[in-house]
Amino acid sequence: MAKRFKLPGIYSLPARLLWAILGGGLASLAWPTDGLWLAIFFALPLLWFSIRHLRFWPALGIGLVGGFAFYCIQLPWLSIYLGPAPWLSLSLLEAIIFSAGMAMTAVVWPLVERFGLLATAATFAMFWSAREWASTHVPYGGFPWSTLSQTQSESPLAKWVFWGGFELLSFVVSFIAAIVLLTVLRLPNALLSFKTRLRSALVNLAVIAVCFAIPLATLPPTNAEAGSYTLAAVQGNANAGLFSNVVPGGILDKHVAATNGLTDLLEQRGSGAAKPSVIIWPENAADLSPLYSAAAAAKVRGVLEKFKLPMILGTYRFDDSNNVYNTSLYFDKDGSLLGTYDKQKPVPFAEYVPDRDFWYSLAPDLIGLISHGYSAGSKDGIFTSNGAKLGIEICFEIAIGEVSHSLMSHGAQVLIVQTNSSDFGHSAEMYQQAAYAKLRAIETGRALVSASTVGVSAIYAPDGSVIDSIASFEPGVMVQTVPLRTSQTPAFWSGPVLTAGFNLGALLLFALALLLGARRRFSAKKLESKI
Repeated sequence: MAKRFKLPGIYSLPARLLWAILGGGLASLAWPTDGLWLAIFFALPLLWFSIRHLRFWPALGIGLVGGFAFYCIQLPWLSIYLGPAPWLSLSLLEAIIFSAGMAMTAVVWPLVERFGLLATAATFAMFWSAREWASTHVPYGGFPWSTLSQTQSESPLAKWVFWGGFELLSFVVSFIAAIVLLTVLRLPNALLSFKTRLRSALVNLAVIAVCFAIPLATLPPTNAEAGSYTLAAVQGNANAGLFSNVVPGGILDKHVAATNGLTDLLEQRGSGAAKPSVIIWPENAADLSPLYSAAAAAKVRGVLEKFKLPMILGTYRFDDSNNVYNTSLYFDKDGSLLGTYDKQKPVPFAEYVPDRDFWYSLAPDLIGLISHGYSAGSKDGIFTSNGAKLGIEICFEIAIGEVSHSLMSHGAQVLIVQTNSSDFGHSAEMYQQAAYAKLRAIETGRALVSASTVGVSAIYAPDGSVIDSIASFEPGVMVQTVPLRTSQTPAFWSGPVLTAGFNLGALLLFALALLLGARRRFSAKKLESKI
């Protein structure tokens, strides 16, 4: 007689691996461009369920699988030019940090669940937020991508960033997801009456409703506090990738050509419309730096003379020690250099290679592709234009909260983000970048201009609404008047405090769980010895 096939239990190793992979994979649907932000509230419960009733080391292993799926499935755009090695390597590195957060959560789970469902959910959210901080800061400055906040740029929860920054939004998202999981786990509990379970479910539903109601009722101010400012932002639709084989100066030429469209746009606006105070080009728009190339300088000077406007453009520069910087140059309408901003946070393994000799010994072919290394700048990115303080960020810096916080501290009234998405082709990266730009506008309470080489370029109001945009892979110019704002949002003050609180709280709670676990084991051994 043939043996009957028996399905593994829901807590067996194959089942746990399945929940972890499903959770990690489902999470990818929540990020742009899929944009199914609700998917995250199903993905996180599956990931947490996969480590239920596990101790640290088994949870670490399951978490590693879930974390690899979480990152690997949403970041394939990393492989477009460099192949699978950096994509898989980064996914594995982030999965290791992810697994540590999951293992710590598994350890504290039995300790906190005695304090009630909502306290347990808040603990899950705290550990998730602390793990996100670790992922975005270590090693080498971390990978400031794939945070839960990024999934919610188009959801009703987005405006939580106004109250507490990206940290609070990620906390709220994971808090809601944890409530969903713990409520479902409690429903079949035969030790509780149906009435008790129903009442608990309704309370939890009410808490979730409040989590949505608060941002829906939030109306970030958009009024001008220090006048208004008119600007022009250009998208050249130029292939400015790190390994693109363009004719030197070709990227510059495309931005000059796109800028010429400003003539017709100004005519359409009419003589009574406000004239722009500056022209903004994106990161790497001048592939030949006007600081070192006479031909490039002549072309930039031609634009300045034609429109009689100052210009901010992305290029490179060298210092006296021959260090090279990914830089933003600010010229006045007569061609005089008024200021420079050097990117403070160059991207490791893209714009420079940390510990180059070590990594070259492991992957010489890959590391050899990155022939140059940008140094980190030290100056703040404030340019003063026609009385307005413009805060400059370059590309991935939009995802690093400390950079925006520094600009706000130095009085930025408008944020300018110069970016280059050419290396990632038609992938989701450019839309994920746009999600960060929108959220950063709400968080800082500033109008934000995102100028990209290939898109998506857009101008956001301080409440995150889109004032103007240019479709990807199309040349174009945006001319808009934006409000100048000086007041700080609640997130400016609360964001750093919340981050410190989540990190410290997670460490203390984990230490307490370890201490109590060790005490229980010691007591058990002592009792066993007496017997």
